[in-house]
Amino acid sequence: MGWKAVQEVFKHWKILRGDKVMIVVGKDKGQTGTVTRVIRKDNHIIIEGRNLVKKHIKRTEGNPGGIVTMEAPIHVSNVQHIDPVTGSPCRVTYRFLEDGTKVRVTAGKLASGSIIPRPEILKLRKKPRSAEGGLKDTAKEDVLEKTYDPATGKGVILSYNIFRGLATN
Repeated sequence: MGWKAVQEVFKHWKILRGDKVMIVVGKDKGQTGTVTRVIRKDNHIIIEGRNLVKKHIKRTEGNPGGIVTMEAPIHVSNVQHIDPVTGSPCRVTYRFLEDGTKVRVTAGKLASGSIIPRPEILKLRKKPRSAEGGLKDTAKEDVLEKTYDPATGKGVILSYNIFRGLATN
């Protein structure tokens, strides 16, 4: 085992979950697929049905164990977007439309210059937001309470009892 330098995490990602990409380097070179997961802290993505590896799973109470085939992460620099018009791998740039919206546009030698639409799967949340309030959430009544009067320039001083529901002036 040798020393390995820390990789710099990309700041601006052009590949999103649900994009159609082509693998341009490695054992699956030339194959296409859909991005199922983006691992930003490691600069990796997982492509559906590509970069398959065998993993040995130990037997447990609920799992019989054995050898399982699963998708392994692939570095984001080893894939390219697929142009929606020509179907060839291309680079991506950002442009602004007349109405001011920022869109992804194909660029490169074989690119058509068309807009890459935002994937529909991004509208679905992986982890749903909780509807009920927790211990550290502020109650709606406390948020809507008036604590400053702009006409007089005076603020209402609230004591520490507001957290117990006993607001005093």
